[in-house]
Amino acid sequence: MKRHRSFKSDGIVNTSEGEQGFWPSYTDMMSSVALILFFLMLIAYLQNMITGNTLISTQDRLKATEDSLAATLIQIQDAKDELSALSLDLETARINIQAQEDQIAASNALISDQERMIADQDAYIALTTDELTRLRSNIQTIAYMRLSVLSQIQDSIVSSLGDKSQVSVGESGNIILSENLLFDFNSTSIKENGHAFLDKLANAFTTLLSNANDAQYIESILISGHTDSKGSAEYNRELSTGRANSVLTYLLGTNGGSLQNYSQYFCAAGYGATRPVQSNDTDAGRSANRRIEISIILKDESVLEVINSYLEREMPDLKVSVGSGQSGNVKP
Repeated sequence: MKRHRSFKSDGIVNTSEGEQGFWPSYTDMMSSVALILFFLMLIAYLQNMITGNTLISTQDRLKATEDSLAATLIQIQDAKDELSALSLDLETARINIQAQEDQIAASNALISDQERMIADQDAYIALTTDELTRLRSNIQTIAYMRLSVLSQIQDSIVSSLGDKSQVSVGESGNIILSENLLFDFNSTSIKENGHAFLDKLANAFTTLLSNANDAQYIESILISGHTDSKGSAEYNRELSTGRANSVLTYLLGTNGGSLQNYSQYFCAAGYGATRPVQSNDTDAGRSANRRIEISIILKDESVLEVINSYLEREMPDLKVSVGSGQSGNVKP
């Protein structure tokens, strides 16, 4: 028996009875499409979930990276600041080192100048020592010459008198004649027995002054009178002056006036009791104070010539460092 279905021809499918029917085939196709769409939607959903999770994870990683980058930037800035501070410290250290090097160079230059100055000073000291040695030797020569002249006169007088008790040489080198040799007490007149002595003294002076080698050093010959303290000061001055002038007058007039040719060397002075050699409290002291002294005064030029010859020598200039390094010339 045949079954009839009122379907369109495009929905026809074959049945088991031999009939053709179309609807089940379409349904199966639509089911397959729906299933495919479902799977596609499921896959899309899963992909969206995966993509969303991945995006969130990526965002988290990006945020962490940004935070890390920010921290790194801060570290970099800190490092830059430290480097800048280190560079500043290095520049300061370089400036200090340069300043120290300049100071060391200046110190070395100063040391070199001082070493040269010390060398110059050593040379100057050596030269000065030699000059002072020669100067001392020359002055000693003049001093010895003075003593030699005085000794010659004393020897001449003593040999003439034959009595050393009446003649002596004082600490200042003056020839001292006792009052008893020439004068009576309170008198300005030369005693008779004193004439012979003064004659020999005049001869001694004539011999001395006639020798050009000796006379060139003599400035003057001073005959000075002295008394003790008894009596007034005015009287003692007059007495001592009178005695000194008496001796000088006799010396220049005796022996035919042989000393007149050398009168320019002689002078006389009276000091009264103002220059005692001993105490006036005893007879012995007063006797010693009543005296005639003969002083041979040497020319100052003899010594000055030696000193001036030393001072006029050219000496090296010495450089002396002062304070900040300035120099000054030092001359002897």
